[in-house]
Amino acid sequence: MGFSDTIFGSKPSDDTSSLQWNSLTELSQLDAIVKDSNTKTQVIFKHSIRCGISSAVLKQFKKKTIEDSVDLHLLDLINYRTLSNEIASKFNVIHQSPQLLIIKSGKATKHDSHYDLLNLEIE
Repeated sequence: MGFSDTIFGSKPSDDTSSLQWNSLTELSQLDAIVKDSNTKTQVIFKHSIRCGISSAVLKQFKKKTIEDSVDLHLLDLINYRTLSNEIASKFNVIHQSPQLLIIKSGKATKHDSHYDLLNLEIE
């Protein structure tokens, strides 16, 4: 079972998450996220598949109740490091892992990392 299979629900997982994730794999997707953020909150979760803290935080995050009015994007930053760096640059945040960014009107309105990201209000 691969990383994408577990996160995106292609294979059974050990949680009951009903979150619908979009896999973030292309630079062009950032333009769409910026555009879509004008009408709908966009959330980017930067996840390191090699980091125990990142895995623990993702597991806890998946238990949260997130409104349908939010688009969730998951980035495997080990395999897409260039994209991770572009996110840091585009949204003017320091790269961290795990990291959560809330994008509204083309800007990161909130962001945090490690266990602190679990306390961010997603609206």
